[in-house]
Amino acid sequence: MKDGVFAPMHRDQVLLQINKLLSNYGFETSNIYDRSCFDMVARREFLLLLLKVFINVDGLSNIHAQEIKKLAQTFLGSPLIVGLKSKTEPLEEDVVYERHGIPVIAPETLRNMVVDEVYPEVLADRGGYYVPIDGNVIKEIREKENLSLKDLANIAHVSRETIYKYEHGIVRACPETAMILEDIMNIKITLSINIFKTPELIPESDNKISKDAQEPKELVKLGFGVINTQRTPFDAIARANFTHSENDNTLLTNLEKKRNKQVLKKMAVNVKDLSDVTHSEAVFILENKRNMECIEGIPVIHTWEMDEIENCREFLRILKEKKEYN
Repeated sequence: MKDGVFAPMHRDQVLLQINKLLSNYGFETSNIYDRSCFDMVARREFLLLLLKVFINVDGLSNIHAQEIKKLAQTFLGSPLIVGLKSKTEPLEEDVVYERHGIPVIAPETLRNMVVDEVYPEVLADRGGYYVPIDGNVIKEIREKENLSLKDLANIAHVSRETIYKYEHGIVRACPETAMILEDIMNIKITLSINIFKTPELIPESDNKISKDAQEPKELVKLGFGVINTQRTPFDAIARANFTHSENDNTLLTNLEKKRNKQVLKKMAVNVKDLSDVTHSEAVFILENKRNMECIEGIPVIHTWEMDEIENCREFLRILKEKKEYN
């Protein structure tokens, strides 16, 4: 990146430049994880981003998209794809695209939002480009000028029904029509797209984090909702089913799976990094009777210990005690 502009480069270079950009502008960033549904996590105050970078954004599979969305919902974070092109066409600056329900932007668009706090107003969708508009402003100015729906429609060269839909937020406008309406009304009507917004946590009845036959079953029995993850630096993510501050009732969970000590240590370094950025807890649940209480700062709870734990609150209390002791 030179003078704030991303030059054509390989995916690894884009990742490093994004990491540097976010770090320079107040974000706490994680390590970069190549074999994961997300490449990195970044936090600034209450904003948590789960980022994935592609040269060609069409490479995002639905399976990986669903996994990163479930993680984002659990962490109260925002999934974001940054890419350079779709098929053979480069992604345009200050335009928001979408793949599998996740917003997609070019690196320059990310830079404009982070550095200049300038948010895009154009959405790329099937059929062309669209802009969200403030229907209340259109209606207010129209009525103030004593214009009927038909009067304004005739001036803007659209149908009466179209103006009605604009005012009631039923449809978005094409950029050209929005510009015409802004010239007519002499006021800004387009809205910025804040793709950094934190999604609402989905209701428990609809949440994919459920008490089904997931591993570790010991956590499920204690009242945790559990997701087994396929492409993350941890084995599962669990959340206690009670309200608590931020994400400290969320667990990044690593299982034994016949791994040797060196592999467990490497996993511990990764999960410690992620738990720090996401403000979550981390734990190893080990089955074999190893003489371990902690791995690289991550508490260990053995399966035989869990037989005496009654619920998720007690589990989190014991986890906190072990963390403080070690």
